[in-house]
Amino acid sequence: MEGLLSGLKVLDFTYLLPGPFATMVLADLGADVIRVESPTRIDMVRILPPFVDRDGKVSALHAYLNRNKKSIALDLKNKESISVIERLIDNGYDIIVEQFRPGVMERLGLSYDRLKSVDPSIIYCSITGYGQTGPFRDRAGHDINYLSLSGIMGYSGRKDTGPCLMGVQMADIGSGSYNTIVSILAAVISRLNTGQGQYIDVAMADGLFPYNAVQASTELAGGNRSGYETEMLNGGSLYGFYETADSRYISFGGLEQQFFTEFCKALGVEDLADGGVMQFGKLEEARERISGIIRSKPLEFWIEIFKKIDACVEPVLRLSEALESEYAKAKDLVVNVPGPDGNPVPQLAHPVKFSNFKPRYRKT
Repeated sequence: MEGLLSGLKVLDFTYLLPGPFATMVLADLGADVIRVESPTRIDMVRILPPFVDRDGKVSALHAYLNRNKKSIALDLKNKESISVIERLIDNGYDIIVEQFRPGVMERLGLSYDRLKSVDPSIIYCSITGYGQTGPFRDRAGHDINYLSLSGIMGYSGRKDTGPCLMGVQMADIGSGSYNTIVSILAAVISRLNTGQGQYIDVAMADGLFPYNAVQASTELAGGNRSGYETEMLNGGSLYGFYETADSRYISFGGLEQQFFTEFCKALGVEDLADGGVMQFGKLEEARERISGIIRSKPLEFWIEIFKKIDACVEPVLRLSEALESEYAKAKDLVVNVPGPDGNPVPQLAHPVKFSNFKPRYRKT
């Protein structure tokens, strides 16, 4: 079966997580991706244990992020390497993804303007923390910094402890990777219509601002400023996590009245139902009652109670439990991919299902 993106040829100059994840998705969908690596500067992802080969040289994360890709080692400070890149572009590799700091590709002789002279229809995407323009252009940063500057962490946390650390890379993947994918595919469609290429500037910090869609819309219209535990979804209602007797947690997300009513019935607090999830004037009292009831029984008890009740209640699973869950197995969210030694390596699958296409995982 031909890939959805068959015919797209990508040169991937990226490292760490944002760029490699983006080009992995493109490769999963059928694009021809060549990863360009330095023979002297090792991508840190390569050396993060555990390893999936006998020699201990291919990390599990590197194998995941670079599946379905080809690779080539080039010293980009060498003029012969630049000639190799130009030949690859001549051979149709006309989508470039890079993740260096602003100005690096220009110094190497691989800027958009330079490569555009080789192929005017080239699509060239740069991924950085703060973009190619603006006061933070040359500033170093990581996920936590982008989240902080976007305003998200100004209302994601608790009044008594402040912002909370995320367990996942929201800026890297949610902003950097996925904006890269969307932008490249938009540029491809534009090129089909106009014949013209495009330069794409993906800034991970910029891409987080739309995550404030609900709160920013309110504040920009003159509404109340957001803060910790002031909103329906950040601790200012009964929507949230509740500890069980065995120090596990359940999640309750029943914002709508019908779900909240079912939740109250299951807990034996029907008198709270009319107050809804906001419980104006008595939120803390209601929260304490509900917390006390849920804390009186272990997680498995509540799983069984809510198994047949439509109240938007689910257990907080450990990652190991989620990967082995009935849900993950039913949705084929983990797949076995041929590893560097020929043995199968379990990896996260491409999550989207298509009616006429199924991703093929050819190699790590």
